[in-house]
Amino acid sequence: MANLAQHLLDTAAQHGDRPALRMDEAVLDYDRFHEAAAGVAAGLRDRGVQPGDRVGMVLPNVVSFPVVFYGTLMAGAAVVPMNPLLKAREVEYYLRDSGARLVVALDSIADAATEAAAAVGVDAVAVGPVDPGEALGGSGSRDAEPRDDRDAAVILYTSGTTGPPKGAELTHANLRSNARDGGSELVEATPDDVIMGCLPLFHVFGLTCGLNASVLAGSCLTLLPRFDGAKALEIVQRDRVTIFEGVPTMFAGMLHTPDRDRYDVSSLRLCVSGGSAMPVEVMRAFEEAFGCIILEGYGLSETSPVASFNQLHAERKPGTIGTPIPGVEMRLVDDEGRDVPEGEVGEIAIRGQNVMKGYWGKPEETAKAIPDGWFRTGDLARRDADGYYAIVDRKKEMIIRGGYNVYPREIEEALYEHPAVAEAACVGVPHPDLGEEVAAAVALKPGTQADPGELQAWVKERVAAYKYPRHVWLVDSLPKGPTGKILRRAVEVPAEVAR
Repeated sequence: MANLAQHLLDTAAQHGDRPALRMDEAVLDYDRFHEAAAGVAAGLRDRGVQPGDRVGMVLPNVVSFPVVFYGTLMAGAAVVPMNPLLKAREVEYYLRDSGARLVVALDSIADAATEAAAAVGVDAVAVGPVDPGEALGGSGSRDAEPRDDRDAAVILYTSGTTGPPKGAELTHANLRSNARDGGSELVEATPDDVIMGCLPLFHVFGLTCGLNASVLAGSCLTLLPRFDGAKALEIVQRDRVTIFEGVPTMFAGMLHTPDRDRYDVSSLRLCVSGGSAMPVEVMRAFEEAFGCIILEGYGLSETSPVASFNQLHAERKPGTIGTPIPGVEMRLVDDEGRDVPEGEVGEIAIRGQNVMKGYWGKPEETAKAIPDGWFRTGDLARRDADGYYAIVDRKKEMIIRGGYNVYPREIEEALYEHPAVAEAACVGVPHPDLGEEVAAAVALKPGTQADPGELQAWVKERVAAYKYPRHVWLVDSLPKGPTGKILRRAVEVPAEVAR
C-alpha cells in the first residue's frame, strides 16, 4: 500500500456507515466520503490530470477539503494546499513553481485563485463547501492509482527568511507514517473518537494530526471553518468531541470565552497543541477549567510535521516539546554538525521516516537543508537528562502569529515595492494572545514622504490579512552588519510597540 488514499478505502470497507466528516448539519459517513473522493478523482482525470501531476487547493476547513484532497490522491496526483487568505500574486507563485495542472477553490472566495490560474494559463474549478462533485464530479474507478512510497503526495510551501517560498515535497510514505506515529497512535484514536479539526487542514499539522489520523483510525472529524471560542465550545458539546486539536491562541480563545462554564465539555479526554509554543500558564488554566490534559509537540512542514511530543503514557513536562516519536531521531548540533553536550544549546537536527524528500525543484536548497541525512531545522533547543527537548530560540527569524508562519522577507519585499521605501526590516513583537505580532521598521528614500498608515495599507493590499504589519514606524536608517546586511535582531522597537 503506497498511496496514502488507501487509508480511506480501507476504513470505508471496515466502517462505511460510521460518520467520517461533519460540518454543522452536513455529515458524510465513510462510504459517502469514499464515493465523493472517487468522483473527484474521476473529474480530475476527465480534466486531463495524470498520476504525478500537481493540483492546487485553496480551501478552508470545509467538507470539500478532505474530499478534494483524497480525490486528488486517488487520481495519483500531488496536492499543493494553500491558505485561502492568500492574494492572487501569492497563489500565482505557488501554481507556477509547482507546475500545477489546475487549482480547486471554494466558490465564495475563488477570485484570487481564478485570477492566478488565468495568469498561469491553467483551469480554476470553484466548488461548494460540502459537495465538490457538483463542479468536479465524474464517474469511474473507486480504487486509488498505484503510487511509489517515494512519490510526492503533498507539496507544501514554506520559506526561510531569504529567497522565495520553497515547496517541501512530502511523500506518501512520509505522510502515512506520520499519520500513524505522529497522529492516530499518539492519541490512541479509535472509531469511537470525535476529533475536532480547528487546525487549518491546509497546514501540515491539521492535515496529518487532524484529517489523515482521523481517516486512519476511522474517527469522525468535525470541522470549524473559522475559529471562534464560543462556537468551538458549542461544537465540543454538540458533537461530544473527545480530542481537540488547536494552536495556543485557540486554547486561549476558548478559555477566555464569557460564560464558558455553561458548555458541557466533559466528553474531552485529550487536547493537542502545536503551531507555536504554548504558554505554560494558558496550559494550566485550560486544563483546570476544562478538566482534560494538553499534549504539546513539535514539528515542521519539512517533517510531515510531527517530530517530538509529550507522549500519552510518559511523564509530561510543560514548556518542553517532549521526546522524539517512533521512527524519528533528533540531535542537537553546532554549526559544524557536531553534537553539543547535554544541557548546551544546539540546533535541532532530525532524521527519520517523516523527513521530506526535498524542496521541489531545488536540489541545492535540499542539500543545504539535509547535508548529511539530518534535516537542519533552524530551531535552537536544549535537551535534559531524560531526553526531553525545550526550544530556546529560532535560528531562522520567522514570526509565528497565532500559529501562522509569517516570513519577514516576504513582508519586506512588499514594502520595498513602495516608491518611497529605502530600507525595511520586519520583526516579531510579543503579543499576549497571538504570541507574536508583525511589525516593521522603515527608512525612506531622501526627499520622499510616506506615513506608517500608508505603508501598512500598501502591504495589506499585497499579502494575506494575517501577515501585514500591525505596527510600522519610521527610522533614519536600519542597523547593519559588516557586510551591510540589515540586522533584524538589532532593530530597536519603540516602547509603545513593544508593550
